[in-house]
Amino acid sequence: MPAFSYHAVDHTGKTHKGRIESADRQAAVLDLKDRGLYVTKLADAKVSIWKREIELGSKRLPLKDFVPFLRQFATLYKAGVTLVESLRILSEQTDNRRLKKILADCASHVARGNQLSDALREHDERFPPVFANMVRAGELTGNMEDVLERLASMMEKEHYTREKVKSALTYPSVIAVVAVLVSIFLLVKVIPNFVKNLTALGGDLPLPTRMVIGASDHLIHMWFWYLGLLIVLILGGRSFVKTPRGRFAVDLFKLKLPIFGKLFQKAAIARSSRTMATLLQSAVPALTVFTVAANVVGNEVYARALRGSRDALRAGQSMVTPLREEKMFPPLVTQMIAIGEQTGSMDAMFSKIADFYESDVDATVDKLRPMIEPIMILILAVVVGIIVTAAIAPMFEIYKHAGRTQ
Repeated sequence: MPAFSYHAVDHTGKTHKGRIESADRQAAVLDLKDRGLYVTKLADAKVSIWKREIELGSKRLPLKDFVPFLRQFATLYKAGVTLVESLRILSEQTDNRRLKKILADCASHVARGNQLSDALREHDERFPPVFANMVRAGELTGNMEDVLERLASMMEKEHYTREKVKSALTYPSVIAVVAVLVSIFLLVKVIPNFVKNLTALGGDLPLPTRMVIGASDHLIHMWFWYLGLLIVLILGGRSFVKTPRGRFAVDLFKLKLPIFGKLFQKAAIARSSRTMATLLQSAVPALTVFTVAANVVGNEVYARALRGSRDALRAGQSMVTPLREEKMFPPLVTQMIAIGEQTGSMDAMFSKIADFYESDVDATVDKLRPMIEPIMILILAVVVGIIVTAAIAPMFEIYKHAGRTQ
């Protein structure tokens, strides 16, 4: 957002100097006027490199900040607080600096007579696509209160589902990292010294020990090649995932995973169904519903199927056909959508699908936790055990050698 330095006076004639961030010069003047200040000089402010925000990762606002804001926004509006005041109050309360600036900017736009949806579209990269579309629907239908309430409930459920999936993935990820770090430590620090002391006593090394020593020597002397390869793989992987083909390949791979594939599948169906149900209940056009759902589903395999349904609907065909062709949609889902299409109750059907799969995600995660823990511990024990066994094996050779020499 542009920043401006200003000189202004208040109603008593006192001079004020400072810096303000607004959408443009006119917005800056109006914002200062709202504070009781009358501008005498306004210029572009130069931001030093030390004050610039450095953004890492996604530009999208995290759900942990967006969901509480949305619930508070719906509550304030339901209580009769105006849009401008609601946005300003929430801007002052939030701890997220990006959200604070965005809400202040949106409040300035709305105060000048613009629609909130138009202000939100200037920050498309920050908010989920469903947000601006539903706000627009609320403005057109005059039913903003219900729209915000539905949107808040939807985002809370989505956040809950995402956190459940994350909780299922956290433990195996941590164990995998620990296994790699422990293995590297044993190979680099422990094994060489231990085996060196044993071989000094005499005796031939068994094959497993020679293999572990070879891996240890290779890792010690070639670590920079492995580090370089890791960096190349990470950078290349990120570039590949940014392409449509790469996203599709990675998302398809995730759906084919032995244990977690079904969990990813259920979460994607729950997310897209909840989004479509909420949008349809808010009187958003069906073509827009499928477009938004494809953008928020978070999986390119399902996104392509939803875009196919949108194109079929635009051509006057059944929306179910592309979904049936995509094998990732269970028959239960396609049958319920077909019934909803025939009876004109698509919003109710999508809502039932979302309820079913959100509950199914909860049940799946609860079943996975007790299964994953012993499996990951066993894998860690096997990895460490192989290395330790290879280190201890020379002791038996030394005992045999000592027995033959006596």
